[in-house]
Amino acid sequence: MSTVRVRFAPSPTGYLHVGGLRTALYNYLFARKHRGSFILRIEDTDRNRYVEGAVENLVRTLHWAGLAFDEGPGAGGDRGPYVQSERLTLYRDHAEQLVREGKAYYAFDSQEELEAMKAEQEQRHLTPKYDRRALRLTPDEIQRRLAGGDAHVIRLKVPDDTTVAVEDIIRGRVEFASEMIDDQVLLKSDGYPTYHLANVVDDHLMGVTHVIRGEEWLSSTPKHVILYQCFGWDLPVFAHLPLLLNPDRSKLSKRQGDVAVEDYMQKGYLPEALLNFIAFLGWNPGDDREIFTLDQLVEEFSLERVGKSGAIFSMEKLNSVNKQYLRTASEARLADLIRPRLQAHGLAVPDDQYLSGVIGLMKERATTLEEFVTGCTYLYTDPLAYDEDARKKNWKPESAGYLRAVSPPLDALTHFGASDIEECVRSVAEQNGVGTGKVIHPLRLAVSGTAKGPGLFEMMALLGKSTCLRRIDRAVTTLG
Repeated sequence: MSTVRVRFAPSPTGYLHVGGLRTALYNYLFARKHRGSFILRIEDTDRNRYVEGAVENLVRTLHWAGLAFDEGPGAGGDRGPYVQSERLTLYRDHAEQLVREGKAYYAFDSQEELEAMKAEQEQRHLTPKYDRRALRLTPDEIQRRLAGGDAHVIRLKVPDDTTVAVEDIIRGRVEFASEMIDDQVLLKSDGYPTYHLANVVDDHLMGVTHVIRGEEWLSSTPKHVILYQCFGWDLPVFAHLPLLLNPDRSKLSKRQGDVAVEDYMQKGYLPEALLNFIAFLGWNPGDDREIFTLDQLVEEFSLERVGKSGAIFSMEKLNSVNKQYLRTASEARLADLIRPRLQAHGLAVPDDQYLSGVIGLMKERATTLEEFVTGCTYLYTDPLAYDEDARKKNWKPESAGYLRAVSPPLDALTHFGASDIEECVRSVAEQNGVGTGKVIHPLRLAVSGTAKGPGLFEMMALLGKSTCLRRIDRAVTTLG
């Protein structure tokens, strides 16, 4: 095998889709497995969809995920520039070359003419495609219109009566009849190339050996094969990845949940957990192992083990994987990740010892980093309200009396440890002739404002005596 060169080529349209992250991951794994190069190329030729700042966001997201690219914006490389809007002359030169060789042609049709053409074809139940009326123009008329500055595009002249075959690592041999392939536009009237031309020219000039991309591009591949043949270039190896699906097997979309990698970053999923989860959306190692480091994925990955069928994006599975990574993460790392989240929520950052206590209480309970903050705000600040369902269930007319009874012995404790607090609470319950729950449940509500959370006595020990007594007093006064 020649030196492997693969590319991830997103469009800067706002955010990185989780499907895009999977494409980037598979390209990265394949490149590292074969000691090749992983290229980032920005395909920004559709200026109507361009979003300011999206390129920087893409690069930042890839760095967050740990997918370092060898060539691309900011990384250098001798095949650049790696942003397509900076390569326009290259595309025009190649499009003009095909015109000179009779493999492409100028077309001057207006948008109204194209829409009328499509409407007529649909009325006749024909597959809408360009009818090649521009080929009836004489050379003199073409030159006159070009000289006059008439708006025009360059279209590929698709060969007639041929079968275009695509050899795909994942899907095997796929064939397309040329009569079903439109004479696609290569160069638009604004001088920008279409995806098809820019993609093929760049892949060739950048020495890309393997094109690993989503299934949605499979239908475009015969157009790309024809272009490679027109230029006389060797084809890369193609591999089209299966679609990502919602649990109901519809295509993964924002209508049913988060699809942007940034959403998962903000919610506090660890990058290695998200990558581990996404790696299994189409690929498997052939056994029952589920947890892999990035280096282990590099070692195990192969395109031959990527399936054709759509892959279900299960939040339940992602949460399970992330919980496993959180449990094995070091306390120091978790603390570093939690501090900025506290600041973002306007909460004071506690000292290292206290934060260590929070992590100890929440590590086995939290699904995401965000839950170390929003899932236990009562560990950082007094609750200002009480959960209504918890209040109805756990605060009875006699609850205030039990909490009044428990406050003095709690205050008298010389050591405010979990076991000491538990012994004190159980003693008060016994003295009042009630089950321990009659004291524990309103006590938890008073201290945390909710009925859920880590162990009550461990939580109270972390909060400290004065905080607990203050909150008990407020609850008695507020709830009555």
